[in-house]
Amino acid sequence: MPVRRSAIIAASMLGAVGIGGVAGAVALAPNVSGAASSTTTAPSSGSSSSGVPKRPAPPPNFDPTKGGHTANGITEQLLAGDTATKVRDAALAAVPGGTIQRVETDAEGSPYEAHMTKADGTEVTVKVDANFSVTSVDAGMR
Repeated sequence: MPVRRSAIIAASMLGAVGIGGVAGAVALAPNVSGAASSTTTAPSSGSSSSGVPKRPAPPPNFDPTKGGHTANGITEQLLAGDTATKVRDAALAAVPGGTIQRVETDAEGSPYEAHMTKADGTEVTVKVDANFSVTSVDAGMR
């Protein structure tokens, strides 16, 4: 009988640990499809499951239309004058029918970039080199 009692106690303890583990995982897990949630959270920095690092969330009152994004120790600045006009022209030629949101210096590879909304409503970032040639059209406004 002591062996049976030990087996029952061990099984009960394993069951309790399993239930506690599941409850903890559910409480800590991100919201998955089909699960209801009344709260939203801002994206966090770190690595995503796809291996691509996530960008840190912008400051609470950040207005991207005024520039000021900082990356790689460089703060982007809105463009003005002839430079802004040339970047706008290059971006609009690359994304016909698109709408310019802002043009600015780029802290991540190109001298300039234009943030745009395409005619279909998707957002893109157009990278422009020092000769005002488009080097890429990237999905998203980054």
